[in-house]
Amino acid sequence: MNDVGELVRVKLGKTAVVLGGSAAGLCAAGALAPHFDRVLVLERDELPAAAEHRRGVPQSKHPHFLLNSGRRAIAALFPGFEDDLIAAGGLHLMPSMDAAYLDGVGWSARKRSAMTMIYGSRVLIERVLRDKVRALANVTVREGVTVSGLRTRDGGVTGVDLGDEHVDADLVVDAMGRGSAVGGWLVAAGWPEPEVQTLDAKVTYTSRWYELPTPRPASWWWQHLVIMPTPDRAGHPPEHEFLVNFFPIEGNRAIACMGSWGLEMPRTADTFVESANRVRTPLFAAAMARSTPTSEVHLTRSTGNKWRRYDRLRTPPRGLVFVGDSICAFNPFYAQGISSAAGSALLLREHLARTDRLDRGFCARFLAGQSKLLRVPWSLAMARDQGYECAVGTEKPPEWRRRLVAAVSGPAFSFIVGAAREDDVVDEHFAKVFNMDESLGQMLRNPRVIAGFLRHYVRKALGRQRVPFDFDAQAEPPATDYSSATAR
Repeated sequence: MNDVGELVRVKLGKTAVVLGGSAAGLCAAGALAPHFDRVLVLERDELPAAAEHRRGVPQSKHPHFLLNSGRRAIAALFPGFEDDLIAAGGLHLMPSMDAAYLDGVGWSARKRSAMTMIYGSRVLIERVLRDKVRALANVTVREGVTVSGLRTRDGGVTGVDLGDEHVDADLVVDAMGRGSAVGGWLVAAGWPEPEVQTLDAKVTYTSRWYELPTPRPASWWWQHLVIMPTPDRAGHPPEHEFLVNFFPIEGNRAIACMGSWGLEMPRTADTFVESANRVRTPLFAAAMARSTPTSEVHLTRSTGNKWRRYDRLRTPPRGLVFVGDSICAFNPFYAQGISSAAGSALLLREHLARTDRLDRGFCARFLAGQSKLLRVPWSLAMARDQGYECAVGTEKPPEWRRRLVAAVSGPAFSFIVGAAREDDVVDEHFAKVFNMDESLGQMLRNPRVIAGFLRHYVRKALGRQRVPFDFDAQAEPPATDYSSATAR
């Protein structure tokens, strides 16, 4: 990285403009700052100084995982980010030790693993990011402004309009999210509409915030509670098919969240509690009952996967790039959004460090590299969402393939989780896939991982697993640490 470090001081223009001040836009500002005299972030909302919700980020009311790939990308853009996040209240945990995990028919065992995560609310993550951006001398965040259009000339974007005001720019970054109007502005200026890949599996999720009891009950060894959908095919209430989290965040609080594919979800406090009481373990409702609700119930439906393929335009516009949901939005269940946006921003910084001009070739190269980066999370989202009968979109597979995905994806995931319990190498690679450090295909082509799968299959068939599993879902999850079972 020495060459990149030397090039990072080269200025590529006077002004770069970022459209949107959410996580994606803030990461983009960090990537742009070394290369322009001025970076201007334009945000429609008034940004709070503290970790508070705002209109432009309704999903902030739901749990947000910050995957390891995203942690590293943000830390590369903003050194000290991880320490600042923890100092602000973020929780550095090892899910395999700190989470009670219900998969299959029962609780999984606790044991040490290769994966750690930082837990915190979306509003805390953005507050720490805003602090980092505001510390950059050449970055200005303008709040309460609405971008009304792009300025274009000779096949390139040259600036943006803010009503009657015009801002010239050498580079514009679209970080306006799922609802970005930039694609329509480009079509109006003469560019063809890009191909759009979609798959909406009708995911709906609903959340409520709670203050945890002090002190915690003695049986609560866990910080995070995860309940996967039941493997049973019929004969149960709809709540057994929910994906459920009691998700720890800063300030001795947790977010209770229930989500589903294609099912109706509770919208009121009363129905939220009623549904929680029908979840397939009593622990979730019991945890809510021991805690104090501090919010209303928040419901979100805008969850479809959507990839605008600007990389496939024959002549992509010069002077314009995209990060975050404005180019590729994912089903939020898979926790890929912030990490993918941060990865795109870091990739942008690397491309800026390797060029001396912002011509059309630069934009095409960045889009091509970004496409390769986005294929990993996109394929993971497709691997499950394509199995749902309720799914609609361009990526919905033929019915025979959908049935195959539906029949295989759930059991395959549980099998991989089981193999990871038994085999430290499988666990390491599964953690990489979960955190977008490795594609699913790369993991499945690894001979050592395949050997681990085969060994697990044989041990399971013979009833000789070293780590117990399927502890009674109606009882408290076991607190025993089984790490030594696979130590040899």
